Amino acid sequence: MTADSRPKDNAIKTIGIVGGGQLGRMLALAGAELGLNTHIYCPEADCPAAQVSSAFTAAAYDDEAALSAFAAAVDVVTYEFENIPVATVAHIAATKNVFPSAKALKIAQDRFEEKSFMRMQGFDVADFFDITDLASLEAALAQCDGTGILKTRRFGYDGKGQWRLDGDSELAAVLADLGGQAAILEALVPFEREVSILVARGQDGATACYDVIENVHRNHILHSSTLPAQLPAALQETAKNMAEKLAAALDYVGVLAIECFVVGDALLINEIAPRVHNSGHLTQDACHVGQFEQHMRAITGWPLGDATAHSNAVMSNLLGGQIEQWRDLAAQKATHVHLYGKADARPGRKMGHVTRLSPKNN
Repeated sequence: MTADSRPKDNAIKTIGIVGGGQLGRMLALAGAELGLNTHIYCPEADCPAAQVSSAFTAAAYDDEAALSAFAAAVDVVTYEFENIPVATVAHIAATKNVFPSAKALKIAQDRFEEKSFMRMQGFDVADFFDITDLASLEAALAQCDGTGILKTRRFGYDGKGQWRLDGDSELAAVLADLGGQAAILEALVPFEREVSILVARGQDGATACYDVIENVHRNHILHSSTLPAQLPAALQETAKNMAEKLAAALDYVGVLAIECFVVGDALLINEIAPRVHNSGHLTQDACHVGQFEQHMRAITGWPLGDATAHSNAVMSNLLGGQIEQWRDLAAQKATHVHLYGKADARPGRKMGHVTRLSPKNN
């Protein structure tokens, strides 16, 4: 008989993760380092997370029998992306704790509801308008000097479901492309840089906030993230206070990502992600406790870890065929290569990432 090395005072041994992409994969790897098992639930049988998990269920998100069996096999549940149906999370939550809650997921899934919630909490966001037809779109554009970003209220990521509008746009054609989906128009923001703030909140309300991360997007896809962002110390502190306040308002448990625009000495929230986040990948190499371990600590009732950075870092996504550079990247000093185990390197698909470290400026 072998001894069980897992903590004896924590009843949580197996974490259920809904969704099987690279975020689920990195959560499972972080959980293994804490002696935790993971059970992945995902419709795709060849998903990256299943390759490194203790157990795997391949079933649809609306398969209630499979969801019930999954819930019965785990001690607590989380999810790795925000396009999972709220009904799926609600079904599991009837018998098992799910962190973050269905409330946070529901708010994050609808851009209009999300921005309305932010404004109600006193946070700054760009002007936004609910779009239902051509007349409402024309009226909204008139209030935005004829320009704006039209987005589907639900779904869409990496630039999908978005149209930049100006005086030359054929509005009727754009609405036809929209296909009757609910939409929101957002005013253009003359931002100086894009940043993200990651905060972890435990079941006891304790928080741990990472330094603000600066992001660069290309073709609507995150290209690179830099830690720390080039922000004044006062704005760094404002960002952290905002993140902690927002996490409390959502009664949040886990890692929450907040994407913001920097405009002068102000931060405008663009959107939130109720999960670990692409821009936070560098924390697993640059910080004492990275976002993936931090999330697993939060949802299992462990004490939160030290989010302080021990190094500066730049993370770059590897898209499509860029994964073929892995050997050259792996040979570089102070460089960490993370590959996601995906077989099909389609253009624009996130296949991995690389993080380059440098000494922290003290």
